[in-house]
Amino acid sequence: MSGDPDETIFAPQGGFQVQLRDLSGANGSEPLETVRGFPTLVQANAFARRYVRDSLERCRAPRLAPEEVLNAWFAFGEDAEVVGPDGAAVEQGWRSANEIRDFADRPCRDGEERNWRVLDPRRQEDDDEEEEDGAVDPEDAA
Repeated sequence: MSGDPDETIFAPQGGFQVQLRDLSGANGSEPLETVRGFPTLVQANAFARRYVRDSLERCRAPRLAPEEVLNAWFAFGEDAEVVGPDGAAVEQGWRSANEIRDFADRPCRDGEERNWRVLDPRRQEDDDEEEEDGAVDPEDAA
């Protein structure tokens, strides 16, 4: 991506993507899943940040020191990387390395920080399918 601010804010053709990686190595270096369809970089970054925050919190057990929480996340957690439609890294994409230590040091007190589902573009697809499934066939209505 070039340095044009519009390119870093608004999605290029195909939208921004977030690649989810299993840190246990189950998939090797390949993403576990790629979530597509983020219309803006802000939404992709927020989704990735919340997804990783949730993953780290699921690795947190009572009385674990921050370093132990971090070790558990690196062994069993999931990471997220914001990429463009071509799978290439995005210059201003969120990176877990910038905040993961703070996440480990500071347990999440606000559930909204972990609510990645509300930002998931696949949610809209699921809602559309439910509407289609719930629609009344005109022939059945008679």
